[in-house]
Amino acid sequence: MANINSNYLKLKAGYLFPEIGRRVKAFAAANPSAKIIRCGIGDVTEPLPPACIEAMHKAVDEMAKRETFKGYCDEQGYDFLREAIARDDYKSFGCDIVADEVFVSDGSKCDTGNILDIFGHDNVTAMTDPVYPVYVDTNVMAGNTGAANDRGEYGGLVYLPSTAENNFTPALPTRRVDIVYLCSPNNPTGAVFTRDYLARWVAYAKANDTVILYDSAYYAYITEAAIPRSIYEVPGARDVAIEFRSYSKTAGFTGTRCAYTVVPKSVTGKAADGSRVDLHRLWNRRHTTKFNGVAYVVQRAAEATHSPEGKKQVRATVDFYMANAKIIRETLTKMGLKVYGGVNAPYIWLKTPGGMKSWEFFDKLINECNVVGTPGSGFGASGEGYFRISAFNSRANVEEAMERFRTKLKI
Repeated sequence: MANINSNYLKLKAGYLFPEIGRRVKAFAAANPSAKIIRCGIGDVTEPLPPACIEAMHKAVDEMAKRETFKGYCDEQGYDFLREAIARDDYKSFGCDIVADEVFVSDGSKCDTGNILDIFGHDNVTAMTDPVYPVYVDTNVMAGNTGAANDRGEYGGLVYLPSTAENNFTPALPTRRVDIVYLCSPNNPTGAVFTRDYLARWVAYAKANDTVILYDSAYYAYITEAAIPRSIYEVPGARDVAIEFRSYSKTAGFTGTRCAYTVVPKSVTGKAADGSRVDLHRLWNRRHTTKFNGVAYVVQRAAEATHSPEGKKQVRATVDFYMANAKIIRETLTKMGLKVYGGVNAPYIWLKTPGGMKSWEFFDKLINECNVVGTPGSGFGASGEGYFRISAFNSRANVEEAMERFRTKLKI
């Protein structure tokens, strides 16, 4: 009989979003006439930008001719896309990143989990709490943790609580850690990290030989000019940080699949003999062995977002979702609820009323308003008593959901 990876048995019953789906499905079956509005999962609703559609059509036509047909590509991505990313997303912001430090992939969710392949199992890993569940679950799967306690915290991980008391910017660890996960704009709290705050993390990482895994998938939603879009805007960050980004939430590629990870050649880790090894070489080896590249048609669509027309169209879509966020934030605030986020991120993080538990509020909301959100406790122990509302939706659904909050929610 084949032995299993017993680390999977340490995972909680189910990944957060499938569990939400299961509960919503059960409610819908019991209430077939209910018109459910889903404001939980962060999936986009608006169509791809016209520039992307045009580029995809052109690329499909190329695939129909022997002279322009494309087969296997470099697993790291086509040069035309990697160069556009380095130019527009980094060099234009003063970041010293070059094209061959960019690795094109099919999603940041995948990359934030797959990155663990190049690290050993004896690292001390820290992460903010609440946090995107993939960070925790993939460390559990990889065997980097012990069992979970009653609060859902796994042994072996260093949790950095993000609460209203610290403005959802947790204190740096009081002990040395080898790896830390940071996310700004943050999923789920909607908080952002200032330049000074990130500079403190870079200084900490240099002093403690720590690698920062920096998720900036929502960078396009930052509205305040002083907030850095990339950790590489901080001097010295390219020596200690790996950054993850995606076209999913910027250009609506959740169903099209295209993202990228930046691994500077100056970021290093330690081998068993104590020697320094550049992580770029390891990630390149992993990426080219286990990944076959993103489809040519999709990469051409991603490239189109870097055109003048594409940039305007992407900006318009992002602005649309941020207008949704403003409607949600202002409505909930007028109702007397304590809300955070929604200014530099498409998520609103609200304090559940009356001291309710997160899943208790989930049940109340779906029963009284037929609206679905995401329980904060699903993002970690420090998320208990909070709730996430997503601005990724049609304007009609957002307005209807907020009307139901105003008229049907008993608080």
